[in-house]
Amino acid sequence: MSAKITIEERKAQILMGLRGYKQLKRKAHKDAVSFVVKIAGEKKALIWCLPTEGTVGVQFINQVRKAMKDEGVNRGVIVTSGRFTQAAKAHSRKRGIELIPRIFPSFNLFEHVLVPKHEIVQPDERQKVLSEYRVQPYQLPRLKVSDPAAKAIGARPGDIVKITRDSPTAGEYVSYRYVVEG
Repeated sequence: MSAKITIEERKAQILMGLRGYKQLKRKAHKDAVSFVVKIAGEKKALIWCLPTEGTVGVQFINQVRKAMKDEGVNRGVIVTSGRFTQAAKAHSRKRGIELIPRIFPSFNLFEHVLVPKHEIVQPDERQKVLSEYRVQPYQLPRLKVSDPAAKAIGARPGDIVKITRDSPTAGEYVSYRYVVEG
């Protein structure tokens, strides 16, 4: 393996680290690099790094979907420095492929002093939080799925995110956000 990696591969490695994915396989293609990763439990995903400044369309989404079938995974992620067409965005949602925007950082944003810890609330804790605050999920403050922190941890619409901040007066302050499209 060469010492030089692309910015897209670096972003994929950051993403894997933040989400707790374990790399199973790395494969170099003609114009891209792919990783097969293990998610919690027995689930796997395919991360496809495309080093291009061009536009990613439906044809490429179909190509990644075929690669996902070949690897036996039902979840995919595309990391690119290019833009996505509107048709590709709509098509990828139907196919279970997450699109990482080109503005996604190539460093761990949670290492910055001003960015608090974000975690997706597990289903058992979710019910406890909702009953403690006596609210429905939609009544919590919102966090857009496009927020860099939400993207980094893999939050999806409908999730609840726990945000833990250090406070000079309260010690540790915990707040919850409901993840919405946007």
